[in-house]
Amino acid sequence: MKSLTLFLLFYYPYSILCQDFPRKELDMNRITDELYGFQDSDANYEELYENVLQLLSNPVNLNKAKEEDLRFLNLLSNRQIRNLLDYRKENKNFLSIYELQAIPEFDLHTINKLAPFVKVTDPATILDASFWKKIRKETDNYFLVRYERTLQTRIGNRSLTQPGYRFKGSSDKLYFRFRSSRPGDFSVGFTAEKDAGEAVHWSAANHYYGLDYLSFHFQLQNKGRLKNLVIGDFQSQFGQGLMLGGILGMGKGSETITTARRSNIGIVPYTSVYEAGFFRGMAGTVEITEHFNITAFYSNTKRDATTSEDSISGSVVSSFQTTGLHRNENELSTRKKIGDQNWGAVLQYKVNQLDLGVMFNEASFDAPVLRNRNAYNQFAFEGFQNKNIGLFLNYTFLNLAFFSEASHTISNGNAVIAGVLWSLTNKLDLSLLYRKFDRNFYSFYSNAFAENSLTQNESGMYWGCKYSINQKINMAGYLDLFQFPWLRYRNYAPSSGHEWLIRFTYQPTRKVMIFVQGREESKDRNMTDENSTLFHTSNGKKYNYWINIDYGIRQKLRLKTRVQFSSFRFAGRHSKGTAILQDIRTEFGKFKFTVRYALFDTDDYDNRQYVYENDVYLAYAMPAYYSVGVRKVAMIEYKMNHNISLWLRCANTRYLNENTIGSGLETIEGNTKTDIKFQLRITF
Repeated sequence: MKSLTLFLLFYYPYSILCQDFPRKELDMNRITDELYGFQDSDANYEELYENVLQLLSNPVNLNKAKEEDLRFLNLLSNRQIRNLLDYRKENKNFLSIYELQAIPEFDLHTINKLAPFVKVTDPATILDASFWKKIRKETDNYFLVRYERTLQTRIGNRSLTQPGYRFKGSSDKLYFRFRSSRPGDFSVGFTAEKDAGEAVHWSAANHYYGLDYLSFHFQLQNKGRLKNLVIGDFQSQFGQGLMLGGILGMGKGSETITTARRSNIGIVPYTSVYEAGFFRGMAGTVEITEHFNITAFYSNTKRDATTSEDSISGSVVSSFQTTGLHRNENELSTRKKIGDQNWGAVLQYKVNQLDLGVMFNEASFDAPVLRNRNAYNQFAFEGFQNKNIGLFLNYTFLNLAFFSEASHTISNGNAVIAGVLWSLTNKLDLSLLYRKFDRNFYSFYSNAFAENSLTQNESGMYWGCKYSINQKINMAGYLDLFQFPWLRYRNYAPSSGHEWLIRFTYQPTRKVMIFVQGREESKDRNMTDENSTLFHTSNGKKYNYWINIDYGIRQKLRLKTRVQFSSFRFAGRHSKGTAILQDIRTEFGKFKFTVRYALFDTDDYDNRQYVYENDVYLAYAMPAYYSVGVRKVAMIEYKMNHNISLWLRCANTRYLNENTIGSGLETIEGNTKTDIKFQLRITF
């Protein structure tokens, strides 16, 4: 029967449509527009989102993918995942990606989105092959070299800057990355980086090995009862990320269903350049019986922190630093100042559609944490050690997927998340999520679904829906109601708020996609009153509106037009922001060209416009457009041959009403900033 199915798929005239499948490359425009949440804080989104991009760039083997591996892609509904797994169980291994057409509810639109993220490996290529032979024959081998520089000089690089503040290194930013992997089998690699302004030198005592940052990993999978082993740098994702969440969350966005649930993917290698939030040591998962497995990990590393001397406790940590910048004496004084020792274990039971786990994690520091006290952080963590225990429960019944996690900080507070995803019909999907985090719940490696940046001091209820009117038109939206029982940063009073989003998408063909999106967020914030010593708060409302047209003209020419509006109302004041942009992407032989021209006009920083920009392979660009100006981006990709590719990118921003750009040591005199980037990729 399977042979007949494949024959029809490959030779029946309808299968000619398969020739329209995209090539094996990531569609970062789609990932950003659909999966990632709105950006309103000052976090480094480029490094955070690059972490997820690194994992998505490693295709999932359809013949070995587990349910959680497919969920992590955030592309398939619960019904589609079940159909895929049932088809594989009945028909054994996939022989080709094109076989996805035979799965119920897998139309060409779904397959086109899925194709860049999955692969089918011929079992004959790996049978009886040694580990080194697999590395030599593996196609997912590459080496990257990346160079970046801002052409204008920052104040921190000037010779007249005071010695304690002057940057010690050049304005060049360097990045090196190697990885060799086979999904479900092995992975080995390293990542090294020097930020602009950092020096290059060798000092084993200070953990300098040439460049400022060095990450490495070695992983083996599915070797008998040893299901996973990672040595080096890794991150973890268990349950819903309350205790062990790495930096894998995507937040609230226009994908209103799948991103509400965290994927229980376990231990994965860490390959990002974000210098906080990962473990360094060893982790392994062993199958005890058919339904039980246990995961254990140990990590011992140094963290960046600001320290001070206390008359009683001696050296204490007042705050952790996550920028990863070590350019001058002040920043170097925080580099790797505190020892962070972590260990933990997860006992997991999985049978049919039930996934149950018990977790424990202990984090210990070699110096006490003693925060600088202020109004909002009176319940922040203090001390040498933190212990958490937790339980997660996931259960799928037909097209209903229940997920939950409850965690407890020993001698302190609790946190709980529970939700459900429901594929009500093949056109309608629903999601519901409840969360409650105590103000004294502490977890240093969480990334749960939340409005706050930390899983503390919050409760809320989230509803999401997605409805396909037909194959060309769909609607998605969510409503999130949340409360903050205690004070929070920039809001010194208990408060509540809400957020909603609605999006209409029209895609008449694979080459044309149009969407219109609106969003409102309401939260309280402190008011500035120079005549009072008391803090007063007021409600602030922000509105965002997007109109996006992505269309293809002929086979190798694509255009994208977008208009973004925003407005912010606070304490009787009303401000606005706008960004208008045009992208052009085309190909000529071995060359690919990408050009952007953008105009922006914002009244204040509250209306800054975050916009994704096309970047070199495995890099992620999400700058904030603010003030009034023009931004131009041009990128050339040249595929020299099957093994060597080159990228050159230039981005120029000109502000119309500014005499300086940036602040502090990042300040550039003048109204123009130009960034260049070069990358070489060698595959073998």
